Amino acid sequence: MNIGSIPQCDLLDTVRNEGIVFRIADFTIKLQSPFPEVAINIQKLYTDYPVVGPDSFVDFHMKVISPKGLRRWYHPQVEFYFDGFRPFKPLPQKQAYAMFEWSLNWCIANHMHSYFIVHAAVVEKDGKCIILPAPPGSGKSTLCASLVMSGWRLLSDELALIDSNAENVFPVPRPINLKNASIDIIRDRFPDSIFGPVIKDTAKGTVSHLKPPANSVRLASKPSRPVWIVFPEYQVGSDVVLMKKSKAQTFMGVAKNAFNYTVLRREGFNTLVRLIDSCDCYDFRYSKIDEALETFQLLLESK
Repeated sequence: MNIGSIPQCDLLDTVRNEGIVFRIADFTIKLQSPFPEVAINIQKLYTDYPVVGPDSFVDFHMKVISPKGLRRWYHPQVEFYFDGFRPFKPLPQKQAYAMFEWSLNWCIANHMHSYFIVHAAVVEKDGKCIILPAPPGSGKSTLCASLVMSGWRLLSDELALIDSNAENVFPVPRPINLKNASIDIIRDRFPDSIFGPVIKDTAKGTVSHLKPPANSVRLASKPSRPVWIVFPEYQVGSDVVLMKKSKAQTFMGVAKNAFNYTVLRREGFNTLVRLIDSCDCYDFRYSKIDEALETFQLLLESK
C-alpha cells in the first residue's frame, strides 16, 4: 500500500495519533504530527512511497508538534523531536511541513555514517549518474529539478550517499526543495509539476517542494554508478560554460561539501580519493535552463 491510496481522513487521523510508518529508499520513517498541513502534504508529495506495518523497524522516529506552555496560543510555533530529543529551536507554525523536510535531511546527514555523505544533488540517465555538489544559492536545486522534469532520474536533491568503495551512489528520492525565484522558474517551465505549499519568510526565504517523479521513487532501491562530478553555479546573464576541473580542486570542493568527511576520517579520505579517481570533474556555469539541459545531454552522450 502506498501513501496515496490512504483516504485523507484516515491519514490525518493516523499521523495525528499513532503516526504513519513509511519507507524512503532504505530508510523507514515514523512521523507523528497534529498539524493537518503536514499530513496533507505528505500525501500530496509522497504519494508513491510505500507504507509499512507499525511493527516494522524504524530508523527515524520523528515528531513535528506544538511546544508546551501558554506561548503556543498567542505565538503558534512548531518543534521537531527525534527520538525524544529536540535538536532545533521552534519555528513559526506555518513552517511545519518545511520543518519536517529539513529535519529529515538532518536525520540522514547526522546518523547514516555507513555512507560517505555529500551535500549534493544526484541525477542519473542511462545508468550513469552525475553528482552536483554545491552550497546554497548556487542553482543546484533549480538545475536538478530541470533535469528531473526532463527525464533524468532523481536520486537526491540534497544528499549524495556514497558507499566506501565509491562504486555506487544510493538513492534518497524526495521532494526537491526550491527557493525564491526558482519556484516560478520551474513551475513556468514545467506546468505539469506538482508543488507543496509556498512558505514565505523562512530563514531560506520563500520555499516550496517539488514532487519527485513516480519512476524515481519506484527505483529507490537501485543504486547508480558515479561518472561525473559537476559543480554548478547559476549566474544571471552568463553564457553556458562547462570547464574541466582538476582532481585536486575537485577533492577540496567535495570535502568542503561533505557532511561526515571528518567523522569517517581515513575511511572518508579513501572513499573520496576513489570517487575522484573514478569520475570526470567539471565546473559548470549557466543562466538558461534550455542551454543547461542541452549541455548535460551532450555530456551524457560523450560516454
